[in-house]
Amino acid sequence: MKYYLSLGTNLGRKEQNLQAALKCIEEQIGNIVSLSAFHVTAPWGFTSANSFLNAACCVQTGLTPLQMLQATQRIERQLGRTHKSVNRIYADRLIDIDLLLCFTDEGTPLTLNTPALTLPHPLMCERDFVMTPLREILPTV
Repeated sequence: MKYYLSLGTNLGRKEQNLQAALKCIEEQIGNIVSLSAFHVTAPWGFTSANSFLNAACCVQTGLTPLQMLQATQRIERQLGRTHKSVNRIYADRLIDIDLLLCFTDEGTPLTLNTPALTLPHPLMCERDFVMTPLREILPTV
């Protein structure tokens, strides 16, 4: 499976946070086959004095979507994230890893709608901080 992920951080040493997340993804999930540039963006959905650093990557792995969700959430906790956004109430964060899209090995887009995970990500097209880096590595989106 190929997964497209969005990564973001607006606390601490932001570039190091993203690099640490990418290293964990490579070590715990699979091969990163493409990576966007890092983009400085304004907070979305809440007010903060801290700008974000965002990126997108594509990962090749044998994990199922729910295993992938568990792995990315484990990495977030490992890197110091203690709270997830609930009911679209957002806050500053050390790291955020969102699953955006999934494609089978044959290239077929996978759709999923469960209480735990919806693919494609339902809000990705509303978020320039997601779409700008994603278009660098997946121009057809």
